[in-house]
Amino acid sequence: MDRNRELLERLWAAEGQLALSAEAEHELRTEDYVLEMPQSGERIVGRDTMREMQREYPNPPSIEVLRITGSGDHFVLLGRSDYDGEIYFVANVVEFRDGRIARETRIYGAPFERPAWRAKYAD
Repeated sequence: MDRNRELLERLWAAEGQLALSAEAEHELRTEDYVLEMPQSGERIVGRDTMREMQREYPNPPSIEVLRITGSGDHFVLLGRSDYDGEIYFVANVVEFRDGRIARETRIYGAPFERPAWRAKYAD
């Protein structure tokens, strides 16, 4: 199996909680790591800054990993996050460099009802 994919899969436990501590995750990231979240306009630069943000996070959501696709240095994780009953779907674009996570772009979307006109096309 691809080493980068294995690293990505190790981040999540079966119960939907992060499997690794902020300290352990810190070691998996490059020094110049960047996390971008387009919906909020946030850009977290540096693995030290990310670790500090994780340490202060008041109530991390659970996440159900639905699928991981990709190979080499580029992966996409699709998941379902639960923030105390508020559900969001997440597409996490993960880029590796030299066996470490160098960049993530996390895109969140709330579920919505499908339009009636489209029902005949979908399960």
